[in-house]
Amino acid sequence: MGSSSSTISELKDNECLRRFAGKEPISHNDPFWNQMLSFSFSPPRHCSDYQLLEESTQSLCKTLLTNNLQTGNVGSLVRVFLMRNSELKASTQCEDNVFTWQTYNALFILRCICKYFLETITEESFLKQLQARPPPQDGELPDDEQPLIEHLQNALVELIVDVPILDGTYAVHLEATNAILVLMSVQMFMQTPAFKSQIYRTMMGGKCSIHACLLMKQLLQRYIGQQKCPVNVLPSGAQGGSIILNLASGLWSLLTLGYGRGQQTTNVDEAVLANQSLLLILVLTNHCTNEKTIHNPYRQALFSFTNSQEINGSSPTQAVATFKLDYSAMFSTLCQTVKEDQSTLLLYLLLHRNQQFRVYVLARADIEELIVPILKVLYQAQDHSSHHIYMALIILLILSEDDFFNKVVHEIMLKNVTWYADRALSSLSLGGLLVLVVIRTIQFNMTRMRVIVTFFFVPNETVRFR
Repeated sequence: MGSSSSTISELKDNECLRRFAGKEPISHNDPFWNQMLSFSFSPPRHCSDYQLLEESTQSLCKTLLTNNLQTGNVGSLVRVFLMRNSELKASTQCEDNVFTWQTYNALFILRCICKYFLETITEESFLKQLQARPPPQDGELPDDEQPLIEHLQNALVELIVDVPILDGTYAVHLEATNAILVLMSVQMFMQTPAFKSQIYRTMMGGKCSIHACLLMKQLLQRYIGQQKCPVNVLPSGAQGGSIILNLASGLWSLLTLGYGRGQQTTNVDEAVLANQSLLLILVLTNHCTNEKTIHNPYRQALFSFTNSQEINGSSPTQAVATFKLDYSAMFSTLCQTVKEDQSTLLLYLLLHRNQQFRVYVLARADIEELIVPILKVLYQAQDHSSHHIYMALIILLILSEDDFFNKVVHEIMLKNVTWYADRALSSLSLGGLLVLVVIRTIQFNMTRMRVIVTFFFVPNETVRFR
């Protein structure tokens, strides 16, 4: 590495990495870090690149795992990142691209190390590796400090919240998001509930939890914005799984109990940060959900945020920490992305638990903009996971509990529904299309997937499709 360019296949012979993984302790103040982090390296873009990265660095990671308890070099790298992260916002204002580049490199290496450690050893051993320091020399006293994991998690959250997203910082934001996902992936290798994990407990109740509302707001704004990825981060035309998406697929499978299809490749190049932000929202929201064991401030923030465009908005009935977001922009993004199961799950959570957002959606005059894409997902059930189909049906059930919705859907007329191929539909009501698609979905599930949906048969006023 150093100031020269490195390829993935050359990493195992890189002198800086070999020294970092070796038996020599390296202080966080050592000039070595400037050399190590001043490398030009294109992160993997495809599955083949990702596999080559793991193969090329496996021996180095094994050596590091063996030596780090004596050298403490991983902890030194964490401290280097913490120092640089504290100055990152100022460096972006000064357009110091070199400083941002080195911070990104430090975070990239840390993420790869954490991923290998979490996959190889227990969480307890991982935290010991992170906290390890070499024996004190020259009569100096050992530091009595808080666990590095808390400093690291808080720094990652502060980076996402405080540093503006520019072309030069997009990659750093993406790395910070993925680094948190890597740490949260510890649940994939545990036999116990998430609330017993120190990483999760730190995220939910540590210093970083103070920023819960700001973090959720920033992640939702990223999702709403669907900002295109700069070419230097993920070149357009890159297809297939990548180092960015492979971990996400595993976490998504965990969230959906194995029934999700993982990250879709559609529009990944254009909005990878938005996709990863959405996944982080879902991971934070759907773990540690039992308030009796541990409070989840991120879940509370998602379920209580209000509409920033409402002039005389109603105040929450309880004194809870919250924030404001443009409901209209959120609605538009959900309409555009509800074909993906991650967005469908977010929509379900908002309709089910955020009362003000549900009222807003039901009051929309263009509710068909949301319903028609959901019906298209149901119509094309064979192309979607059973989890996705189930969530789409539950969303329709939630909406159908409102009498006004049941009335309006039969007043909205649609023309030329081209994707409905069973028959020519030149003109029919939204309610009529809803009935056709739901009945077809029930028949499909009963005959092919055996996921029997019965709630639409219940003769109840809440399910009144006329």
